[in-house]
Amino acid sequence: MGTAAMDKGNGVERRSTAPDGLTSPEDPAEGGAGFRAAESAPRPAGAAEPVSASEDPYSTPPYGQPGPWAPAPPVQRPDPTPPAGTHVPPADGGSLGGAGVPLAPAQPQPQPEPEPAIAPHRYNPWATPHASPPAPAAVAYPSSPSPVSPLPSPSAPRPAPRRGARLVAGAALIALLAGVIGGMVGVWLEREGAFSEVRLPQTSAGSSAASSGSIAGIASALLPGVVTLHAGGGQSGTGFVLDERGHILTNAHVVSGPGAGAVEVTFSTGDTVRGEVVGQHAGYDLAVVRVSGVAGLTPLELGDSDAVRVGDPVVAIGSPFGLAGTVTSGIISATERPITAGGEQADGSDISYVNALQTDAPINPGNSGGPLADAQGRVIGVNSVIRSVDNGGAEAGSVGLGFAIPINQAKDVAEQLINTGRATHPVIGVSLDTRFTGDGARVGSSTDEPAVVPGGPADEAGVRDGDVITGVDGERVADSDELIIRIRSHRPGDELALTIERDGRELSLDVVLGEAAAE
Repeated sequence: MGTAAMDKGNGVERRSTAPDGLTSPEDPAEGGAGFRAAESAPRPAGAAEPVSASEDPYSTPPYGQPGPWAPAPPVQRPDPTPPAGTHVPPADGGSLGGAGVPLAPAQPQPQPEPEPAIAPHRYNPWATPHASPPAPAAVAYPSSPSPVSPLPSPSAPRPAPRRGARLVAGAALIALLAGVIGGMVGVWLEREGAFSEVRLPQTSAGSSAASSGSIAGIASALLPGVVTLHAGGGQSGTGFVLDERGHILTNAHVVSGPGAGAVEVTFSTGDTVRGEVVGQHAGYDLAVVRVSGVAGLTPLELGDSDAVRVGDPVVAIGSPFGLAGTVTSGIISATERPITAGGEQADGSDISYVNALQTDAPINPGNSGGPLADAQGRVIGVNSVIRSVDNGGAEAGSVGLGFAIPINQAKDVAEQLINTGRATHPVIGVSLDTRFTGDGARVGSSTDEPAVVPGGPADEAGVRDGDVITGVDGERVADSDELIIRIRSHRPGDELALTIERDGRELSLDVVLGEAAAE
């Protein structure tokens, strides 16, 4: 009976047609080359003989010589080994071919359970050309401290690729940069007014009133009581209200001249009325004008010019060059500054003698007769004279040298003009020699009249013709104009101490001032 053996290389069952009583050749590993005698008990027909792992029943190359009943098959090149983890289907068997050697059909065999270790792969020439050997399992080596981890199966999850995350991060960064740049460009365009009309910021002025001590507060209090005067002959100037009866104080040179009787008075509200001159005194350069039928007048408060000190702040208000309501400010630069003005008349009747307050507040033509006020808004002087650089023109501007009549003196003169229509001034009863060039004022006459008025204040005090008056009340006198100014800064009836040089001697004489009316 023939025997059957399982080819371990490809899993195909093959049956032998050898004569009864013969078995497969001996395993080459044991050195056998012939045949063994058959076993006494024959196996049933068709039963496969178990074959050990070390037997090769056919002694096929390269393990032995070909048997007498099976020629060697042609050499075939195996397919490349697939990568680890690739699923390989089981081989389907085949035919050995050859004459007189039929093959039994392949029987499906169950897949063996994976073992911890397998033998190395060995070449099988009867395997199907396209079949690949099964993937080797993990091998455990006795010398290793721990088994090698098996390769991951094809179904094991793989880590997500990182390229997509990098693309997302790059896109987010580009979007962020684009947003920042776009925002900056938009802000710049908005500031440049590319999208809208320009609207400039402005702080609200508020409704709070100016403080009383500020220039704005002083101007607010004084302006309603300041007026602009237009007299005959095109003359103009400034004045301020003294009382509610309509009396206005100004300079005499503003309302003097041809047609001086008719004066137009313009208030800060713009209302214009006609006024009349009540009286004037050219020696003091003061005049009073009265308006009638005007209600709501704002008289200005009068201060004390004797209390003024150098450096005190002051505010001047007037109509320079016809600009009504002009406000300027400065300080008191000096007090008791002797100033003379006028002199256009041949007889000198228009000359004014003022012991003035000097200020650097800008005063220009048209400011004449306007108020000079202190920090409390009280009138301390009447702006009258400026000293300017002669530029060859008809009118000159301020250079910071302005002079005002002290309000104490102006008040006395104004009261006399209002009450009597005329004003007086103090005198000592002497004539002065204007040709004298030495220090002081020399008593003398250029006419046949006596230099010392008989029975006058100076005569009674003992003053003689030829005496040189060098001081008044201890203050030195430089010339005759300054002596007149010193005397007119007092009131009639005041007693003064005169310092006199006579024949090389210095004398002190007391004199009581007399009174004289303006010519």
